[in-house]
Amino acid sequence: MYKWQDLPWKKIEGMVFKLQKRIYQASQRGDAKAVHKLQRLLLNSWSAKCLAVRRVTQDNRGKNTAGIDGVKSLAPPERLRLAQTLRLTGTARPVRRVWIPKPGKVEKRPLGIPTIPNRAEQALAKLALEPEWEARFEPNSFGFRPGRSAHDAVESIFNNICRQTKYILDADIAACFDRISHTALLAKLQTFPLMRRAIRAWLKAGVIDDKVLFPTTEGSPQGGVISPLIANVALHGLETTVAEAHPKAKVIRYADDLVVLHPDLAMIQAAKHTVEEWLAKVGLELKPSKTSITHSLHKHQGRVGFDFLGFHIRQYRIGKTHSGKTGGLKSRLLGFKTIIKPSQTAVCRHYQTIKEVIGNNLAATQAQLIGQLNPIIRGWANYYATVSSSATFARLSYLTYHKLERWARRRHPNKSRHWVSRRYWRLETGYWLFAPQNGRPLHSHDETRIKRHIKVRGHKSLYDGDWVYWAKRRGQQPGLPKRVAILLKRQAGKCANCELYFRPEDKPQMDHVIPRARGGKDGYNNWQLLHTHCHHQKTAKDKHLQQLEALMSAASQVRSRMRVTSQVRF
Repeated sequence: MYKWQDLPWKKIEGMVFKLQKRIYQASQRGDAKAVHKLQRLLLNSWSAKCLAVRRVTQDNRGKNTAGIDGVKSLAPPERLRLAQTLRLTGTARPVRRVWIPKPGKVEKRPLGIPTIPNRAEQALAKLALEPEWEARFEPNSFGFRPGRSAHDAVESIFNNICRQTKYILDADIAACFDRISHTALLAKLQTFPLMRRAIRAWLKAGVIDDKVLFPTTEGSPQGGVISPLIANVALHGLETTVAEAHPKAKVIRYADDLVVLHPDLAMIQAAKHTVEEWLAKVGLELKPSKTSITHSLHKHQGRVGFDFLGFHIRQYRIGKTHSGKTGGLKSRLLGFKTIIKPSQTAVCRHYQTIKEVIGNNLAATQAQLIGQLNPIIRGWANYYATVSSSATFARLSYLTYHKLERWARRRHPNKSRHWVSRRYWRLETGYWLFAPQNGRPLHSHDETRIKRHIKVRGHKSLYDGDWVYWAKRRGQQPGLPKRVAILLKRQAGKCANCELYFRPEDKPQMDHVIPRARGGKDGYNNWQLLHTHCHHQKTAKDKHLQQLEALMSAASQVRSRMRVTSQVRF
């Protein structure tokens, strides 16, 4: 009855969310029977099947990545056919192994890419499983969860050490995704037989690497839609176990990176042993090279503070005799101040990226170079704009200026420094901007304003239905470009096309209400935010209208020529 693009998506999303909310509430009550009944209902729902197919074929960032069958994308009629036949079968095809480089390292990370039908099945299962586990997950678990971010984890650490010095166990789980015990994971899921068979099939499907099939007796392949949720389920319970065994110990975890905080060194050492014992039960272990004990204020084993998710976290003594550092009343009473800033490793890696981009564009125009640098600089600065980054931003702006000056002078070796400056920099409101005369300037690091992040409330979940709270947080999300934040506020957190709220995991797309090809201009009056699938749909309509206008214009020109010709003949 419907074409894919004509499906009532607003109604579909509303029906799926109602079921998910009921699953979440039943899980909160501890009613496992109701949870499983509602999950079966959702798995058989036509709306959930359509939504799962749309997620993997239109919304997800890896939607155009092929599995072992070589299929990269599906046309709208093929998506509709997949939704009609989609169900959990308890069988799965092997995944395709892809190796991607780790940032700043020689070693590579393995990704497992399932086929599109298997990805759709996993997305359908995730729609049913995620609400159940969101009601059960521990409050200080932040990785791969809707509505939670790395900034929430860092803010949680700050809240735990800002009033007291503590020892820290900074730990990393070795090959977390590759070593999870299948038996322990399936026992922890405690789900119904159909879901259990499907998850077991995905875990045991095997991996094809360089045309060779390798069996998978442990682990969950990174790259699968459901793999992050499975990893969080496997690590669920660690925080509770450590807190029960060692009072006052605080565990904060982001995916496979975790820290344990406690004011007593003996307790931290005991907590490390507890963590190792608990991880052994699910087939995991700590990575010795990335696991250490340090202190937030004093030197311990030659170290002070620690790095976590690209941030350096430590405390400094304040007062005239301690490097001239000062603080507020609370800091003066405590005698120290907690400061979080970008880690030295992250700063060096970012500057190296800037150097490589400039070095690879020696013959490019100034506008082309700015077009490549702006997303890199703006994205990195926005990520670190929630902490004490002003000094780091100023230093990076200074270093970037000197690299750009060398780039400009190399292009004109026979011109003076003054001539080069006037050619590539222009003065605006008292600042020299690296920009062409009539083009967009380079975004400098120190243009980014510092804005503190507010941590998500403890057990708050996307499935509780409090859309006002989540829409407000969406507009304040760290790393969000200024234009997107302003448009989110104007649109009240909703998509301009389907009028549904943007979820925390959605990537809003900037769109021109009137396309530039038809005379539309850049400006807030002509900008709007759309879901990825809504943006694709509108782009297709705009192209169709443009083609119709071109045909009508061509037809009118033909008619006018025929009219002129007939008049001449007459």
